[in-house]
Amino acid sequence: MSLEEALFNAEESMEKAVQFMMHEFSGIRTGKASPALVETLDVRAYDTSMKLKQLALISAPEPRLLVIQPFDASTVKDIERAINESKLGINPVVDGKIIRIPIPELSEERRRDLAKTVKHLAEEARVRIRACRREGIEAAKKLHKEGELNEDVLRDTESDVQKMTDKFVLEIDKHVATKEAELMKI
Repeated sequence: MSLEEALFNAEESMEKAVQFMMHEFSGIRTGKASPALVETLDVRAYDTSMKLKQLALISAPEPRLLVIQPFDASTVKDIERAINESKLGINPVVDGKIIRIPIPELSEERRRDLAKTVKHLAEEARVRIRACRREGIEAAKKLHKEGELNEDVLRDTESDVQKMTDKFVLEIDKHVATKEAELMKI
């Protein structure tokens, strides 16, 4: 592996860690309806486990309402069960072949709990980014040991990987601040 490949892999892994965190953030309920809130719920249908977005069309026609239209009407009960068993704290209302989910206001206590969850997810992303930094630096040290890099290039590479790490950690901090502001907004 060349130095360029090692740096590219480290940066790509860091980017994926931030993207994963953002995807997890989208599933955290704020006070408004978002299809991302339920689309990744596991639904037991057709004797297998499937994601809700594979079984139904999910829309948010109003700021506080989600509407789920299953592609197959026979999966309505399975979808309702999955939503009730989830830890989202929302109650579906079955209306024939359509499931409506009113999104209630969040209490102050629930907002604080969700903010803690956001911070926890952010810390997990930071840990992943630090692991990517370690892998990038170890790859550079291995190249140095094999004689492909001299001391100066190794030091510069370590500095570059650290700058990359700092950039992604700062990006995570910005996303956390945005999500927390969104959660605390009434």
